[in-house]
Amino acid sequence: MRIILTASAAAELADAANWYASRAPALTARFLDQFEALIERLADNPQQFPIVNGQTRRAGFLGFPYGLFFRLRDDQVEVFACFHASRDPKRWQART
Repeated sequence: MRIILTASAAAELADAANWYASRAPALTARFLDQFEALIERLADNPQQFPIVNGQTRRAGFLGFPYGLFFRLRDDQVEVFACFHASRDPKRWQART
């Protein structure tokens, strides 16, 4: 499936990567590798991830407290948020 990353999700991903780069540079590459691995899994089989709200699904990063929130749209996966687990879920829910 085709993956679409919204501008909001891309900005949140960049913010998270920058946070790791400023505090633990060695983790930045691991974080981005996890993102790439999740994107591959989403493209292969997005329905493997649980529904968390309505039609929204969450794909969690391995070893990092982040998740990609997405929905299926015909033949594509729209990732609309890259959220830290401690953030208020109302912020991503407002985008659905």
